[in-house]
Amino acid sequence: MEDKKMNVLISADEIRERIKELGEEITKKYKGQKLYVLSLLRGSFIFTADLVRAMDTEVKIGFMTTSSYGHGEESEGKVTVVTDIADDLEGFSVLVVDDIIDTGITMDFVMKHVMAKGAKAAACCTLLDKPSRRRVEIVPDFCGFVIDDIFVAGYGLNYGDYYRNIPFVFNWQ
Repeated sequence: MEDKKMNVLISADEIRERIKELGEEITKKYKGQKLYVLSLLRGSFIFTADLVRAMDTEVKIGFMTTSSYGHGEESEGKVTVVTDIADDLEGFSVLVVDDIIDTGITMDFVMKHVMAKGAKAAACCTLLDKPSRRRVEIVPDFCGFVIDDIFVAGYGLNYGDYYRNIPFVFNWQ
């Protein structure tokens, strides 16, 4: 991919503005509740950090690592829990945050997983949504941007082990 040119799909400014709006929406919904934000590592760590700073409500933050992509561009379709949730979710409304919902398999798995761990309720937030790729029925409760079925990287999303640090979302031309 190094011989191709980056094509910016969503700029850093657009991301920043949308996260501000999402923070306001989430604050309105969860104000006064016990909210637990569960960041799915590694892809969502940058998005989650910016998102929780845009919220004006008390929030507990935790992390979970799953794997379904390996190093490729296509989901392998099987979710593996690499690192599980370390906290007790009893009584919390859990907001699962991920960088992208593609097939929906990972988000569906994690939503069921947090409910099985005693969460009061579960909702999901994604920076990017690719509804055309769904293999399970799931609609994000909070969504940054809907995108077409193209492979993207940047702003937490990787290609191999790289490009997570790029401050915008891009593909290659």
